[in-house]
Amino acid sequence: MMLPGLKSPWLAFHGGVFVGFSATFYLLNGVLLPWPVPPARQAPPAGEDPVGAAQRPGLFSVAQPRSAGEDSSVADELYRRVRILCWVMTGPRNLESKARHVRATWTRHCNVALFMSSERDERFPAVGLPAKEGRDQLYWKTIRAFQYVHRHHLGQADWFLKADDDTFVVVANLRWLLANYTPERPIYFGKRFKPFAKQGYMSGGAGYVLSKEALRRFVAAFASRACTHTSAVEDLALGQCMEKLGVEAGDSRDTRGRETFHPFVPESHLTEKFSKSFWYWNYCYYPIVEGPQCCSDLAVSFHYVSGEQMYVLEYLTHRLRPYGYRPRYRPPLPALAPVPPAPPNTTLP
Repeated sequence: MMLPGLKSPWLAFHGGVFVGFSATFYLLNGVLLPWPVPPARQAPPAGEDPVGAAQRPGLFSVAQPRSAGEDSSVADELYRRVRILCWVMTGPRNLESKARHVRATWTRHCNVALFMSSERDERFPAVGLPAKEGRDQLYWKTIRAFQYVHRHHLGQADWFLKADDDTFVVVANLRWLLANYTPERPIYFGKRFKPFAKQGYMSGGAGYVLSKEALRRFVAAFASRACTHTSAVEDLALGQCMEKLGVEAGDSRDTRGRETFHPFVPESHLTEKFSKSFWYWNYCYYPIVEGPQCCSDLAVSFHYVSGEQMYVLEYLTHRLRPYGYRPRYRPPLPALAPVPPAPPNTTLP
């Protein structure tokens, strides 16, 4: 079945841009995905606290996707050793228009995937947080979401990614970035902006990922009131709290100094010229590069991605390959720590 709007001139034009862009992504270490089917609703583990179970509708049990005939051994190894919980900021009105496309594409590559809303929805499923909807409520939702993750899923992952429901993430590339760091180090990564915080802060739209220690400190800070809800600007407020807690703002650029997290869609970074009066020039922590060299071959995220574009990017990053080529850019992996012990309830019945 063809997706709505697939024949529109806008998408046809940008589809051409995406095809050119796809050549940089064909090296994703063999992580391929059959055309996605939304995961079935998973029941809570037997014997789980009934109150906790009632509030835990959004946990997906995910197996590492792959395609027959391609060597995915490196990706499989990273999947086991760099465990990422992905939680997606959404709302009741966005479940069908936005979140379902995220659920059907890139979140299938996460070790654990959760959708955070202000209302519980067992059919989707989505977690209901004690927070209201609205832009001025985004930081409250972020605080409540990380508290929920810390309470219910701390043992099931080592890194904790927050993304919007219009953010696309290449999870395999995020694992490569994080493999260089221990989750016990207080650090977080994303698209780094520079104003209003000495070490900068991470753009909310491009997504950001906290180490386990960073998550622990963030949750403890609200219990002790070391950090408080003082701003409606989610990403800046979180960044200021991170700085206060001694959580490092990490450098997410690749080994060639190119950005991996991006606050706009691929074609904006690849083909557009930003006006010198555009706020972006004053916000970026690192020098802006426009054109084809803007983005890492191991890019992690893009923002303002429509539902249709989610499927296009999923296809280009995980399925399309130029015939006869081998990966040309594959930085070596660091020495990996031993696989962490499997926590209880990792696989749901």
